[in-house]
Amino acid sequence: MTSTAERYRTYQGPALFSMGFRPFFVLAALWAAIAVPVWVAAFNGWLPAEHFNRDWHAHEMVFGYLSGVIAGFLLTAVPNWTGRLPVTGAPLMGLVTLWCAGRVAMLAPNFALAPVFDASFLFVFALVIAREIIAGRNVRNIPVLALLCVLATANVLSHLRPFDPDLALLGERIGIGVVSMLVALIGGRIVPSFTRNWMAKQRMAPEPVASSRFDAIALGVAAIALSLWAAMPTHFATGLMLTLAGVLHLARLARWQGWRTHAEPLVLVLHVGYLWLCLGLLLSGLAILPLGVVPAASGLHALTAGAFGVMTLAVMTRASLGHTGQPLTATPRISAIYWLVNLGAALRVASPLLPDMYAPMLAASAFAWSGAFVWFVAVYAPLLLRRRVTISR
Repeated sequence: MTSTAERYRTYQGPALFSMGFRPFFVLAALWAAIAVPVWVAAFNGWLPAEHFNRDWHAHEMVFGYLSGVIAGFLLTAVPNWTGRLPVTGAPLMGLVTLWCAGRVAMLAPNFALAPVFDASFLFVFALVIAREIIAGRNVRNIPVLALLCVLATANVLSHLRPFDPDLALLGERIGIGVVSMLVALIGGRIVPSFTRNWMAKQRMAPEPVASSRFDAIALGVAAIALSLWAAMPTHFATGLMLTLAGVLHLARLARWQGWRTHAEPLVLVLHVGYLWLCLGLLLSGLAILPLGVVPAASGLHALTAGAFGVMTLAVMTRASLGHTGQPLTATPRISAIYWLVNLGAALRVASPLLPDMYAPMLAASAFAWSGAFVWFVAVYAPLLLRRRVTISR
């Protein structure tokens, strides 16, 4: 029987379609680099604001960009989880084409079939992942499949805005909640694991604390808090649970000892990405509680621009190196990606706190955040489009 590694080695087609992360990471990064400036241009009146509005922006970040990154990650990870053969060649090309069709359709104002093109990708992709996980009897990752199915359903709800705006907003919040849980669930595996591996090579002790019942409690509280936020985004109980979830996940992050990895940005950035998740939960909770000190937009963008942006780039940069045989270390060019995305996130979170500076801070945030993805493509596209390339320092 052909192994996953052998399937990759014997693949003779275009390098771009030899592994799932290659096309999806490049295209998703390109889309992030394009979509945010498009929205900022519409915000400033340079493009039709009636189409490229806040709703379009939110949808394309959650169900456009993130669906592409999730696809690239899972198509690469699931064969390792299940031992089954990877999706390569024509089937992978079909999935990529379907994702691209959704993005093009969402660019067209008043295109009636845009929801069909867009929503179909996540459902088809969920079926692919379901086949692999079920056939591989990979029970541990059933929760990942379940979250993917919920994300696909949430995307459908987000397209119902012309009929029921509240239902569309519910779909958007569910989507953000699902991605937050994916960051907490998968991040809770890879962050301490990669940290432990790096510390072992450096002969550093003690290593990060092993997963325990505390991690399960933190995940459970986050799931409850995000579910409440999706259903009752301004309720006092929601604020309390989000705040508690933020505190618990800060404690969880501290157990992984990320501050000791400062010598290797490729590892440290994973901890920074998870820190943004903690801050997003905490700030979102404080925004609901009757203290009046945190704008809701700050908590929301700590999750989206911060946790989602930083963690996805952290995973994309590391996975692209590891799966193409490159050294697992961040060059100065790679570190620049991390500086840009974190700067963009910080400016976006801070901008609601300074109303008089909101417009210039928004523009600066978009420039830095999108610039991180432009730079990712510039640095990584040569590696992902060809079979073997060494990234210069």
